[in-house]
Amino acid sequence: MNQSDSNIDIEITIYTLVEVLIAVCCCLGNAMVVLALWKTRSIQLPTYCLIVSLAVADFLVGAVAIPLAVLVDGRVKTSFHTCLFISCVVILLTLVSVLCLTAIAVDRYLRLSRPFWYKRTVTWRYSYSVAAACWLFAVPLSFTPMLGWNAGSANFTPSDNCMFIKVISLNYLVYFNFFLCTLTPLLVMTVLYAYVFCYIRENLREKPGNGAQNQPKNQSLYLRKEKQLASSLALVLALFALSWLPLHIMNCISLFANRATKIAFHIGISLSHANSAVNPVVYAFKIKKIKRAYINIWKRYTYCEAESQGSQTSKSDVMLSCNNMSETNDNMSEININ
Repeated sequence: MNQSDSNIDIEITIYTLVEVLIAVCCCLGNAMVVLALWKTRSIQLPTYCLIVSLAVADFLVGAVAIPLAVLVDGRVKTSFHTCLFISCVVILLTLVSVLCLTAIAVDRYLRLSRPFWYKRTVTWRYSYSVAAACWLFAVPLSFTPMLGWNAGSANFTPSDNCMFIKVISLNYLVYFNFFLCTLTPLLVMTVLYAYVFCYIRENLREKPGNGAQNQPKNQSLYLRKEKQLASSLALVLALFALSWLPLHIMNCISLFANRATKIAFHIGISLSHANSAVNPVVYAFKIKKIKRAYINIWKRYTYCEAESQGSQTSKSDVMLSCNNMSETNDNMSEININ
């Protein structure tokens, strides 16, 4: 084995380990978000319904998309159409995450720009419909290569290993997947968040003789919450751009200049997948209500475990006590939300 082959093997090993680590973080982080929201019944609230949809999509990125992405990196031998289908599934699960991010941005924009309409119209059933639309709308977008917009089977022989770039057309990746399905949502999110920032800045601006100390208590509390929200939105937008743009830039370079290297693609793919791992931190642990719900879940299970091991009472009595504590925490969470 020469030095070049050795370097390639090391690169592939590092890439695989990084992807495995990201997949584990995606599954654990997003599973905790879904568990916290489900146990506190916050899923009945419109905004949190979209966050659950995002967490489920990001969980599947770690559980399904990342393992499949590793497989279509030349690890297995398949037929052309099998390889094409696997590649489309990878696109589907990552695209759902992008659409859910955009839906949350629109939801937060409407909450500020049209509060009365939002309170009257955006119910949990409405949010369920929006979340379902994100999943349904992603299917035709991601499976377009199956309808003919692909790299073609002429250059794919049965002896070839399944590789994403061999079956998915670069024209599709650049013009359709990047310009339409990624760059457009990014621009929409930028415009919406820019409005949110301007709105919050105007409301937080202190005018002479009308400082924050002279504002009603409820208004002052509202402004502080919106200020916290603004910092989270800035982080969301920055992480979205940093995670997704490098991979699509590599696709553009490969299409127009044919100079992108495989290691550059591996870095871009890992960054795009990492976005699904950091979303639980941005959307859950930066939002106090969800963070509080997760802490309550953690305390509840650790308390019940300690009681079941050290208590002299029966196991059924311990479970009854834990269930009562669960109901109390759920009710308190529902009272404190919004």
